[in-house]
Order: sequence, then C-alpha cells, then structure tokens
Amino acid sequence: MWQDPIVNETLALREEYSAKFNHDPDTLFEDILKRQAQAGKKVVPLPPQKPLLAPKAA
Repeated sequence: MWQDPIVNETLALREEYSAKFNHDPDTLFEDILKRQAQAGKKVVPLPPQKPLLAPKAA
C-alpha cells in the first residue's frame, strides 16, 4: 500500500509533540494556548454556526 511521505512526517511530528507532554490532552492544550499567547497575533473568535443538515430521503 502506498504511503504519503508528507502524511507520515506529519503523524511522526504529532506523535513526538504529544510525547513531550506524556500524551496528556490537558497539558498539551495548555501548551498550545501558551504558544498562541506568545505569538502576539490577534485571535478572532468566530460565532458558532449551525450545522448544515442533509435533506431527508423520501
């Protein structure tokens, strides 16, 4: 089966990043928020949107 090298690299980087925080999602999220604050970019929150519903089958 063919494997995309870019996808493989992305998955490896994600695993490496997660391992730094012992795969704890709360700690990982705290790091993401910290990095976001350090970036100094304005964060624009978007209002929640209702999901589009598929029409019912007849």
